[in-house]
Amino acid sequence: MLHDLLTRQWITLHGALVVLGLGIYMAGSHTLKQRRHPSAAIAWTISLVLLPYITLPLYLMFGRRKLASTRGALKPVAHGSPPPAMAQEHLARALGLGATASFGSLVIHQDGREALHRLQALIAGAQHTLDICTFILGRDVLGDAITAQLLLRARQGLKIRLLLDGIGLYLGGHPNLRRLRAAGIQVTLFVPPLSSTLRGRTNLRNHRKMAVADGHWLWCGGRNLAAEYFEGDAQSVLHKPVWIDLSFDLQGDLAQHAQQRFEQDWGFATTGKAAGPLPRIAPDTTTSGLRARLVPSGPDQADDTFYTLLVSGCFTAQTRILAVTPYFVPDQTLLMALTLAARRGIAVDLVLPRQSNHRLADIARYAALRELVAAGARIWLLPSMVHAKAVLIDQELALVGSANLDERSLFLNYELMVAFYDPPVVRQFADWITQLQHRALPYQPQPPSLGRELVEGLVRWVAFQL
Repeated sequence: MLHDLLTRQWITLHGALVVLGLGIYMAGSHTLKQRRHPSAAIAWTISLVLLPYITLPLYLMFGRRKLASTRGALKPVAHGSPPPAMAQEHLARALGLGATASFGSLVIHQDGREALHRLQALIAGAQHTLDICTFILGRDVLGDAITAQLLLRARQGLKIRLLLDGIGLYLGGHPNLRRLRAAGIQVTLFVPPLSSTLRGRTNLRNHRKMAVADGHWLWCGGRNLAAEYFEGDAQSVLHKPVWIDLSFDLQGDLAQHAQQRFEQDWGFATTGKAAGPLPRIAPDTTTSGLRARLVPSGPDQADDTFYTLLVSGCFTAQTRILAVTPYFVPDQTLLMALTLAARRGIAVDLVLPRQSNHRLADIARYAALRELVAAGARIWLLPSMVHAKAVLIDQELALVGSANLDERSLFLNYELMVAFYDPPVVRQFADWITQLQHRALPYQPQPPSLGRELVEGLVRWVAFQL
């Protein structure tokens, strides 16, 4: 009798938790526009039904994907179909990305040695302020060199702020933050997993990489501040080889936009409050010169900005799509956009490492690669690790920065891309990627075995969280 009573009470409690959990999940997904990958949505729903007492706390900790509210679209263009460049401009404004900004003195770093030299020059040349955001600060030969230079500049009176991701801190070997703070450097961790009070956001990482000196000089791209992203470290116990990566630096008003983005990330990391609208910058009256636009993506944006520009670019491309990325795990919409572009005669070229540093991402990518090759796209595999991130559409758009072409990067991480629109600049980035193609071999797909397909399908099921 007692056993039956306890069983009924347990069933009642379980049912109440299921109803509560599903209610919170549906309300959050609908009210906050938390669009999810189907596999993630199914996983959350099944888990809330079967194990609500475990899943509900996890959902409250990790489940939120967006912090910003949905914005309205601009009024539609009234004069028919605009040319691709105009279409991209209108879309960027509709996504709330603001106006373009002028820049000059662009240097695309040809290798890690030049990237390090330019970063050290920026640090040495800063007169008043230096703001650095990175996912990883390595405790290695490169991280130690950058740390030593930062300590020197701080002692000289330079105001320095360093924003590190809470997970990246441990991946880099846990640099000595106490030493940095003792020298007067302000160091803040972005959502540290063990001490953050930000419920529902622990799974969101800041993957942006930038250094801004005096609001005028911007160093940016895909490199973390660790040895493998620059020149390697053959003398270390881990024997870090050199990775191929892409970064650049420039000067001008675009750097001021980047500093404002840093200010918002810094404010969120220090106060836990989602950033409001960016303050208005005085209108740029420059009538000549080069122009570009920051494309931040992540939970602080109402829309999936980089992803939206990318999918749109696939449909409006007229001649070519050229991309390089370390990890390629697209969702079905992006994969369809790329395959349709290839089928309508667009030259689609994708440069990847033959083997990346994430084995699961490598396994998950092959179904998409086979589909792309069958549609007429070309896949190029480099023998060494490439960590560069760039997508070029025709001669009119180059998206370069920190975002990978995998679902975590596209939908969960805080990322920063820069959209370049001037054909000479786009051509420079195209030449950099083309040099990689010359060192790569074309991917020749083989029909997968049944076991291989099962493994790939299982890995893709969790690919959204890679």
